[in-house]
Amino acid sequence: MRLANGHIYLDYNATTPIDPRVVEAMTPYFQHEFGNPSSYHSMGQSAAAAVELARSQVAALLRCHTHEIIFTSGGSESNNLALKGVAARRADKGQHIVVSRVEHPAILKVMNYLQHKGYRISYLPVNDQGVVSPSDLEEIITSKTILVSVMHANNEVGSIQPIRELADIAHQNRAIFHTDAAQSAAKIPVEVDELDCDLLSLAGHKIYAPKGVGVLYRKAGIELEPLIHGAGHEGGLRAGTENVAQIVGLGMAAEIANQHLEEEYRSVSHLRDRLQASLKQAFPQLRVNAASTARLPNTLSVSFHELNALDILSDLNHVMISAGAACHSGDGEGSGVLEAMKVPVDYQLGTLRISLGRFCEEAHVQQASSILIDRIKHLLEG
Repeated sequence: MRLANGHIYLDYNATTPIDPRVVEAMTPYFQHEFGNPSSYHSMGQSAAAAVELARSQVAALLRCHTHEIIFTSGGSESNNLALKGVAARRADKGQHIVVSRVEHPAILKVMNYLQHKGYRISYLPVNDQGVVSPSDLEEIITSKTILVSVMHANNEVGSIQPIRELADIAHQNRAIFHTDAAQSAAKIPVEVDELDCDLLSLAGHKIYAPKGVGVLYRKAGIELEPLIHGAGHEGGLRAGTENVAQIVGLGMAAEIANQHLEEEYRSVSHLRDRLQASLKQAFPQLRVNAASTARLPNTLSVSFHELNALDILSDLNHVMISAGAACHSGDGEGSGVLEAMKVPVDYQLGTLRISLGRFCEEAHVQQASSILIDRIKHLLEG
């Protein structure tokens, strides 16, 4: 998409713009409909009804029951509630947890915390496409495993994991299965029955809703220890007066995604493939990461030999993409995902992540491609 300042935005995996229809749905709850959903008067009950409508909209996207939706402040809180909540409730059954090596920091940092609390953490390797093998989980899982968490799709390279097979193995061993679906929701089908997951995290700002709101799907019967204690909001699992406007926005975003998933998949995958082809034609030695596996339709991770992505981005003439090998703090260190995939070291730091979305237009993507190709040729020439 072209922004008002002329920049071309191709970083949808970092965050998405708020859809105008979402803004329109939220606006009354900033102005006139400001009631507390716990109040019994008409304004409070109107707010409560809006929250429940949003809950049903999200439930429709995930194909679950409304009482299985817990609203949170975002994907990180959802992940923390899922992982710490299960760990606290099931510690007497065992203290072994399994996650993949390519998880988001919102998972890996929780594992560090739980390890310091005495839990034993095992990490599943991935192949050169960034995909976990179910056979590796079968080898690692034990009778003391209480939780398995593997992301649905990777935020850096787009690889989609075999969630159903992994969940089946977890359940055969009486472990809870969680998946972080922050990057997959609104891009590919995310249906909890098909995935067979017990817990699933979703972030509003990845699906054209505001930052600061998210969801944890919790299958009925799964017990969690709350992170935030107080009054009995969200079924007693997330105390605090509901953020009505943002919850309404998330609900509308989920409804829009549910209605237009297939057409948006076709649109962004077409643009992604065109962009990939143009870069590959210009640079035949280009490495396209996760190109030989199922991946998100909008995500293109490419690595340039012996270049530094930060050098590419430093003078890219208003094209907004990410350095795919830089860590989340932006200090230019290598990516744990690319390392786990065994991407050669002389390619890792030259990795770019280009991610498209709903408001991308073909002309803008073509223009961005030309600018990127010119910039890289300039660096290669020296």
